[in-house]
Amino acid sequence: MPDLLIELFSEEIPARMQARAAEDLKTRMTDGLVEAGLTYAGAAGFATPRRLTLAVEGLTDRSPTLREERRGPRVDAPEKAVEGFLRGAGLTRDQLEQRQEKKGTFFFAVVEKPGRDAPAIVAEVLESVVRNFPWPKSMRWGDGSLRWVRPLHRILCILTTEAGAEVVPLEIDGIKAADVTEGHRFMAPGAFSVTSFEDYAAKLKRAKVILTPDERAEHIWQEASNMAFASGLEVVEDRGLLAEVAGLVEWPVVLMGAIDEAFLDLPPEVLQTSMKEHQKFFSVRNPKTGRIEQFVTVANRETADHGATILAGNRKVLSARLADAKFFWENDLRTVKREGMTAWTDRLADVTFHAKLGSQADRISRIAALAREIAPMVGADADLAEQAAKVAKADLSSEMVYEFPELQGLMGRYYSDAAGLPPEVGAACQEHYSPLGPSDDVPTAPVSVAVSLADKLDTLAGFWAIDEKPTGSKDPYALRRAALGVIRLVLVNELRINLEALLLSGFGAYAPHFKRLSYVLEDQLWYELSSGLAAGAKHEVRNLMEFLWQRLSVALDEERLGEGVIQAASTNTEKVSVDYLRRVHEEANHRGARLGLPPMESPSYDTNFVTRSVPRADSDDLTLLVKRARALSDVLKTEDGANLVQGFKRANNILTQAEEKDGVEYSFGADVKFAESDEEKALFAALDAADARIGPAMAEEDFAEAMAAMADLRAPIDAFFEAVQVNDDNAVLRRNRLNLLSRIRQTCLAVADLTSIEG
Repeated sequence: MPDLLIELFSEEIPARMQARAAEDLKTRMTDGLVEAGLTYAGAAGFATPRRLTLAVEGLTDRSPTLREERRGPRVDAPEKAVEGFLRGAGLTRDQLEQRQEKKGTFFFAVVEKPGRDAPAIVAEVLESVVRNFPWPKSMRWGDGSLRWVRPLHRILCILTTEAGAEVVPLEIDGIKAADVTEGHRFMAPGAFSVTSFEDYAAKLKRAKVILTPDERAEHIWQEASNMAFASGLEVVEDRGLLAEVAGLVEWPVVLMGAIDEAFLDLPPEVLQTSMKEHQKFFSVRNPKTGRIEQFVTVANRETADHGATILAGNRKVLSARLADAKFFWENDLRTVKREGMTAWTDRLADVTFHAKLGSQADRISRIAALAREIAPMVGADADLAEQAAKVAKADLSSEMVYEFPELQGLMGRYYSDAAGLPPEVGAACQEHYSPLGPSDDVPTAPVSVAVSLADKLDTLAGFWAIDEKPTGSKDPYALRRAALGVIRLVLVNELRINLEALLLSGFGAYAPHFKRLSYVLEDQLWYELSSGLAAGAKHEVRNLMEFLWQRLSVALDEERLGEGVIQAASTNTEKVSVDYLRRVHEEANHRGARLGLPPMESPSYDTNFVTRSVPRADSDDLTLLVKRARALSDVLKTEDGANLVQGFKRANNILTQAEEKDGVEYSFGADVKFAESDEEKALFAALDAADARIGPAMAEEDFAEAMAAMADLRAPIDAFFEAVQVNDDNAVLRRNRLNLLSRIRQTCLAVADLTSIEG
């Protein structure tokens, strides 16, 4: 079986596109080969700044011959139908067969597709891949029609067997495939031929090209770390920058230089950001002082002076960049020391946050009010929380953050400290944006937690109020991230707060957006829907809480706690009938029409019930809920827990059907004196024992004990169903047993809503 080697040699490919391009080349080529009938043992893609490479091992040398049988139209079908069938099959009429079937006599065609040699298939697939390659951006050059990320110079395409290497016959826009490639642009510019992937990789390395991106990155990191260690310093780790720099060079030469003394007093983050963004330099830190004192740059060639000229040029450019940063820093410090941070917060009145949500200053006032309300719930001083919220976004007006937006928050901490504000305020300025993702650190300082929660809750309430909610494919305002941030803040800090009440407070600032609903739903219908609060706001809070519930399932996905378990742990969820919601909608439109308001769009409903996964009363406490969910999940992983769910569902189904049939509710009156069998009596005793354990355990939030008590019901419930017929001919016995099933339901639902568990 031959091995396939492909190299597409071009001008420099942007570093950010290389990894995806290598994967696209591998995926598209191998998929195309398999579709054409060839199989292979393994494949690997590689990228350097000037080449995309694919190596395929164990490729079959020929596709198999395929024989396909097709049934055509009836023999008495119109002539045009028969002709169309012949064209599709590529046959003539005399090559067709006639066969008798139940529905008549039909034409049949036997189409045989002969196999093809691998070179022809490779050429066909590769041309298609090259012409339709999914570059984010591409260009044309010269008179050709081919589009590539940069001008394509060579195509290397060979099939290697024990007999030697064979060039695949292929030409794309005048570029003929060959067995020739080139080495390093400056250090080994000559062309050379190769016979296999091993020969190719070895000759490239001799020609000063390291083919594997991971090898280039590892070389850079090791060299940089060794140089820094020799000087008693350490390289600041940045894996993203390392991957990018590895994509800028084919033969990395690591050089370390000193930063001018005049810039060493700049905050280390400013130095690091400026060097990374503008120069692609690594920062080298003094571990004793924490200062950034040197930099590491990576050249693409060796020089006679061992990089001295390159370093001198880089230092000159870096000094110019850092001079700008130093000017911004000193200018901002003068402003803070002279006027305080209010000089910047006042400017935010002229900065629009969103056209429908006002300015940044408006938003800050809302966050400050909400942070003050949250503060006592998280153990923070209310005055400090409000003060921190008022200045947390002040640095958005600073010159440094204008130049380097990624430093927002961090610079706020520096400026807060320079203004003499309490350290808790400075910490909140830096930390209130966090967490930005599932791996980001979560603030734990009380003031930071209060401001961070207020910031995210205001964002969610605001965009929900103006109906800018995320969709399946779009989330332009990062509302999923904000919701996940709220959840992580609550869970990591084990906060016991009423999120629904806080969201209602947050929505209070957006009352005008809900004026219509609260105006037209003004009688009992409104009070039923909203419990006396503005109907529109209440409706959106419930929608938003459902959104948070979905994000909670995502946050706990690694723990394998499914949405059913989360829903089951919330034992007090609300179900609203579809008919009721339709009636609310129709009533709102009817009254709106009388007021001259346009009709509202009809919402979509589930077929039977709209289940609001909304925390109500005790179950809107996320920390409490997750404790329940984890305990329930642990029980469900046991044999008793899994079987209990089935027993519970059997009891619930029998009871539900009986209640629907009889038109009554069997919810009380089960008496052990009517029990006939030992299994029935044992179930009464087991339920009494479980109730005695569950009540105190739930009160003390010992959910593991409550779940264990519920799981212990598995054996007596199973024994009961095996020995007892619930729907007995004796009406008294039947009623007593149905009431006993109701006890099973009530006992289990006191711990978890097992009806929500799937499977």
